[in-house]
Amino acid sequence: MALTEARRTGEFLLSEATGTRSREEVTIDLSAGAMVAGTVVSKLTATGKWVEYDNVGTDGTEVAAGVLYAGVPNSAADQKAVVLVRYCEVAGIHLTGSDAGGIADLKLLGVIVR
Repeated sequence: MALTEARRTGEFLLSEATGTRSREEVTIDLSAGAMVAGTVVSKLTATGKWVEYDNVGTDGTEVAAGVLYAGVPNSAADQKAVVLVRYCEVAGIHLTGSDAGGIADLKLLGVIVR
């Protein structure tokens, strides 16, 4: 029987700025559902809360704004999480929900996908 190991916290992270300069604590919107570490995320324009990046969205989700540091469970309420938003390098092979547009958005923030 083959076992599948879940994605680990920060496993996608190659390098980051000193201290916690690369990270921000954010509020994940209750509508986001469960997300794994390494999920590309966006900020909702109306609320400022964070959800999974969606390149065809029209509510702020169409702009990638960071990468989720640790997974979050499905929740009936908003929850706190840490997102890498600047000055870091991440392994593209370990990202969830990334595409060329999202990678370009992240590059503008200093989040470099390798």
